[in-house]
Amino acid sequence: MRIHRNISPIKALLNAGLVFTILLWTPSHAPAEMYIAGDVGVNFADRISSIAGTGPQAGTPGPFVDFDLQNSITYGGKVGYFPGHSWFGIEGEVFHATPHIKSLPATPTLDEVPGIHFRITTVGANFIARYPGRTFQPYIGVGIGAAIAHIGDTDTVQSDTDVAVAWNVLAGLRAFVTPTIAVFTEYKYTGASLQFDEAFGPDGGFAGNYGAQYVLGGLSYHF
Repeated sequence: MRIHRNISPIKALLNAGLVFTILLWTPSHAPAEMYIAGDVGVNFADRISSIAGTGPQAGTPGPFVDFDLQNSITYGGKVGYFPGHSWFGIEGEVFHATPHIKSLPATPTLDEVPGIHFRITTVGANFIARYPGRTFQPYIGVGIGAAIAHIGDTDTVQSDTDVAVAWNVLAGLRAFVTPTIAVFTEYKYTGASLQFDEAFGPDGGFAGNYGAQYVLGGLSYHF
């Protein structure tokens, strides 16, 4: 198994960390607000689209059928920071899902492939804009990070892992039930371009664009 690495996610996370540090040490007349949160929900996986071959499969005539994905449970956690009681902040998060690939139809060079176990963990940073209400806080955000994607072995596909740039957009609503504890619901759309060069062993692999919608609910503690 080979892990494909791309320096862009690392640079993006370092830049996000620099912004976080600047915010952390910027003087403010109001106390800074930080929070930790956990969430769980459903990954409504779209598909892996724009399929193309890699390695010996590169240049194989298409068009290729998109890889349909199963919906799955997702879960994750966040750490957030807002300087003072401000409108803008940053949060780091990690979330995990298993939107397994459904069976793939036969091609001129490959037999039908049964379902493939597929898992994806995304680690990233979100830039958040919110209304800083005392009870209700609607918010929107945009983020960038790294998607760590893995496919499992089948009779025709071998295990492979890819690390790629991931992005997401989100919107949610947080409601405080005490001064420090809040519940929230959130919608998120995330995407990444994945490449599994060794999926078909010496015959090469495949690449495609992953996209999924998430509907989440969670609990956050603010201090």
